[in-house]
Amino acid sequence: MQQGEEFGELRRTYRSFAFPLTLAFIAWYLLYVLLSNYAGDFMSTRLFGNINVALVLGLGQFLTTFLIAWLYSRHAANSLDPRAEAIRNRMEGDA
Repeated sequence: MQQGEEFGELRRTYRSFAFPLTLAFIAWYLLYVLLSNYAGDFMSTRLFGNINVALVLGLGQFLTTFLIAWLYSRHAANSLDPRAEAIRNRMEGDA
């Protein structure tokens, strides 16, 4: 079954979504860490009140995490789950 075209398509669909988002998030996280370490003056810039750039970007990390989880949930429900269900039904039907 793993060698079949249908399973390969499922794997490609998963990878085409998961890998780019993972790389983008890691790059975004590393940018935050690097800015925190090497751009202290920029990160301490006050935007309003006691809110500075570092706090906004740090909260953006959490927002990005939840956004990616929500996008993946939608992608899985719409693209991955139906294909996986079809493969599972075919495998169980053959048994």
